[in-house]
Amino acid sequence: MKTILLIEDTPELAQVIKRELELAGHHVLHASAGLAGLALHEREPPDLVILDWMLPDVDGLELLRRLRGRATTPVLMLTARSDELDRVLGLEVGADDYLTKPFGMRELVARVRALLRRAETVASTLSADRAQPTEVLTFGPLRLDAAAYRATLDGNDLELTPTEFSLLSLLLRSPGRAFGRAYLLDTVWGQSYVGGDRTVDNAVLRLRKKLGAVGDAIETVWGVGYRLREGGSM
Repeated sequence: MKTILLIEDTPELAQVIKRELELAGHHVLHASAGLAGLALHEREPPDLVILDWMLPDVDGLELLRRLRGRATTPVLMLTARSDELDRVLGLEVGADDYLTKPFGMRELVARVRALLRRAETVASTLSADRAQPTEVLTFGPLRLDAAAYRATLDGNDLELTPTEFSLLSLLLRSPGRAFGRAYLLDTVWGQSYVGGDRTVDNAVLRLRKKLGAVGDAIETVWGVGYRLREGGSM
C-alpha cells in the first residue's frame, strides 16, 4: 500500500479523488491548504503528492518549490491552467506530471500508478548505485578497490575524501552514462538537490585535479551533469 498526499482545497473533488485512490489500494492523506499539506508531508512522508495549483494560502507553484527544497517525492499537479507555458513552468520547477481540469478518475489513477512505478524503478537504481562494488574497477592507470578502500593512479595511492571516493566509484561503474547533478547529490551525498547548488561541481573539480590527466576523462554534459568517457583511455 502506497501513501499519497492530496493537497486540494475543493471538498467535493478531494472526496472523489480520495475515494478512487483508496479503491485502487492506496492510503490517502488529505490537506485542504498548502501550508497544512507541507506540514503533513514533513510529519508523514508520502510516496507521492497530488498538488492543486490554486490553493487558498500558498500558490501551488511556490509550494512545489518548497517541497523540492526538502524532498524528491514524485508530484502530480492538478491545474485548471491549459496554457502550455504554465504547464512547462510547473514541470521545470519540479512537477513530475500534470493533469488539466476537468479530468477523468481513470486517467488520474493511471497517472498515479505510472508515477509510483517510475519512482520504484528509480529507487531500485539508486540503491544499486549507492552500493559499493565488490570488484576492482580500472580506467587506464587508475585503479579503485572498494573492499580495501584504496584508489591508486600509476601505482601511487590517491588521497580521496569519502565523498570523492564514492563519486569516482559511481562514475567508474558506468562509463558513458550521464549522471544529472540532482541524481549525484542524492546518490553520493544523500541530499536533495536545490537549484544553484555548486556542491557537485566543486567536488568534480577537486576530483579532476587529483586525477591529473585522467581527470579529463570526466566529461561535462552541459545542462545535465557529468559522465566518464567510455573506453578506459585518456
